[in-house]
Amino acid sequence: MLRIAWSTLRVRWLSFAGTFVALALGAALMAALGQVLASSISSPDRAPQRYAATPVVVVADERLGVKSPFGESSAPLAQPRGLAPELAGRISGAVVDRIFPAQLAGGPPAVGRPWSAARTAPQRLSSGRAPAGGDEIVVTAGARVGQRVQVVTAAGIRPYRVVGVASPGPQPTVFFTDERAARLSPRIDALAVWRPVTEVRAAMQAPQAAARTGVPAVSSTVKVLTGQDRALLDPYREADERARNNANTIVGIAAGFAGFIAIFVVSSTFAFAVGQRQREFALLRTIGATTGQVRRMVYGEALLVAITASALGALTGPLAARPILHLLSSLEMAPAWLVPATSRAPSYVAFGAGLLVAVLGVVVAAWRAGRVRPAEALREAAVEPGAMTPGRWIAGGGLLATAVISMLVNAVTDPAGATNNKTFMPIVMLLIAAVGLLAPAFVRPVANLLAAPLGRLRGAGGLVVPAGAVASTRRTAATAAPVLVTVALAATLLGGAAMTDATKAATQTAPVRADYLVLPSGVAGLDRSLVERLRALPDTDVTTVTPTSLYTLEGGGTQLIKRPAEAVNPATIATALSVPVAAGSLKELRDDTIAVSPTWELDLGQRVKLWRADGSQVSLTVVALLGAGSAADAYVTPAHALSALPSAAYVKPRPGASAAEVEAALERAAKGHNARSVSKAAWAATVADRRASASRLGLLAMLGIMLSYTVIALVNTLLMAAPDRAGEHGALRLLGATRAQLLRYVVGEALLIVAVGVILAAVATALGLLGLYAALLQLTGPVAVEVPWQPVIGVIALCCVLAVLAAVLPAGRVKAVAIPR
Repeated sequence: MLRIAWSTLRVRWLSFAGTFVALALGAALMAALGQVLASSISSPDRAPQRYAATPVVVVADERLGVKSPFGESSAPLAQPRGLAPELAGRISGAVVDRIFPAQLAGGPPAVGRPWSAARTAPQRLSSGRAPAGGDEIVVTAGARVGQRVQVVTAAGIRPYRVVGVASPGPQPTVFFTDERAARLSPRIDALAVWRPVTEVRAAMQAPQAAARTGVPAVSSTVKVLTGQDRALLDPYREADERARNNANTIVGIAAGFAGFIAIFVVSSTFAFAVGQRQREFALLRTIGATTGQVRRMVYGEALLVAITASALGALTGPLAARPILHLLSSLEMAPAWLVPATSRAPSYVAFGAGLLVAVLGVVVAAWRAGRVRPAEALREAAVEPGAMTPGRWIAGGGLLATAVISMLVNAVTDPAGATNNKTFMPIVMLLIAAVGLLAPAFVRPVANLLAAPLGRLRGAGGLVVPAGAVASTRRTAATAAPVLVTVALAATLLGGAAMTDATKAATQTAPVRADYLVLPSGVAGLDRSLVERLRALPDTDVTTVTPTSLYTLEGGGTQLIKRPAEAVNPATIATALSVPVAAGSLKELRDDTIAVSPTWELDLGQRVKLWRADGSQVSLTVVALLGAGSAADAYVTPAHALSALPSAAYVKPRPGASAAEVEAALERAAKGHNARSVSKAAWAATVADRRASASRLGLLAMLGIMLSYTVIALVNTLLMAAPDRAGEHGALRLLGATRAQLLRYVVGEALLIVAVGVILAAVATALGLLGLYAALLQLTGPVAVEVPWQPVIGVIALCCVLAVLAAVLPAGRVKAVAIPR
């Protein structure tokens, strides 16, 4: 049968061209994505930047270690404690480094450091001199030598004179004299040492022993870093890890969709081809071919196509790894410094995946081909059998039921998890597959509904166009399937992202009662001087919110968990935020109490042992249980924020205060402090726009990659159908239809098929967004169902153009002498 399969491929090469291209593209995409994933995993971290010229760096072991009867658990500290001051004198020539927020007024986010630490990178003077007085600084950007500038630190704003400009480092830096830096930030963050590492380790042994005997519950040891470990102290370290994770997530999702669409395309193509070859299989059965032989022939055709296509894709795919990496990095979804891997493993995996996709995609088609009886050689020429078989009903209904049940379960048990792409996207794929399987049952009513307006047109076009689509529902469904996948993916994913972003933005903005907010322009927070000026404003109530962290022992005392918390003033929080309270009262919030969300699984009045952001232990009593929809996981008083700076100030004018005067006062207070005052409406719009743009970029990039699949499937299916339609088109020419009339008929039928696919996609989209809406309803109440129509309409327009071109080009060569078969 392999010989017959090879002969079939040579004769019917057009029928398998689309499958070949789809498999080749799938293997190439999987190989390219595999290389991107390998690049993300295997690329070494960036070389040390901040301490590139320092052979040895001593830092505190900023981890909280807690012992319990079940063992010891540890977690990174949210707020560093720094090194003990006496350690600096233990090592000869050690440079004390302090890193703290310091930013030129109106300049980019920066840090402050002592000038002696400039040699650790090194950052040398490009002009001017080193700072010598307390009011002198050296900058890396944003000012010139001799210029008087305002510098914002945690304490407030103060004028300085720029005496030098240094070469750029890993981040913008303001260098102070060592004495001024020590006053601005007493904490010692690191010791830069130019001594042998063995000598440094020996000097650190005594402090470590003292720490072990002093406080056994909290780790206070130091770490001696050399080589690549020095990069752990670079400012971009966490951002690099997030970028790696983003790249891995996007690649994983794209690979999953690539496999899904490849199986969809291959299965629909082979199903359509089997439908075209019913008489051929019947004749083979007539001359003695068994059911198994026919099925093996179909499998052989699929494997012959898959081997060549997968090999081509596996070889060429890695060439696309660099452009994909460049695209992801340009969208800030992957680190720009990743180096494309040279591993051959992704190509081997892609080749095997191509073969597996081909086999999975042809299973149903081969089973259906083997069921053809010899007598169907004549019957197939007269009447098309029912397109919906019992197996198709069962498979489509089963997938649809699975998707619906999954959405209901998520909405009831885990509504927050339903907003996760890893949960939502598999449901989308189930819905699309279900609607695709059930599509032939709805082709006739949908086509008649769409063609109803055409009946009012003059001529026979209004009758011929829908008749051609309805005459073969199987062919119409197969042709509309790529449109279904393309439009449904675009509409569901983009619409789901828009709804999820709107919900998250509403969760963040809805609790705010204040009319104005004062926000920092960087990540350092609002300085203390600015906070004092805001609180001194007349006719206003000002509430600051300071993010912090608390650590709890959970899992039966076996695991140390870091939980976010917000430090607020209990006397004014009600004027700034609407905080839902299920039990207790926020009025009882004091330095020895806490308000927690249900996720803490604590009872009202329960005493709980916690560790604060710097590792210090505290015992607090639960005085309030937060209700559903709380913006924070826990609330504590500002005493537990330690040295952290407020992330926002909420301002509520008192009754009778002039809004214009309050706005002007806020602008004057924030001027020069690297902060801005905004109205609640403007801030809410900014939050929503920022979320929408970030998520939409990632989805558009992924959909752009996936769109190439469905383009191939759409064009291939139409080209495969062209030979079967040649007889019909020739008959129309013999009946007197002109070439222009025939082309108009073909265009109308192609657009009708696209419209059928769009309607089916709308059904899948509606089901998916309805399930997501049910989950979001549990989180924030009613939410608007939004679909970004611009990209969706663009996808539909592209499908229309491709469908028209693929249908018109073969029809344009039909001559009147052709006779129907």
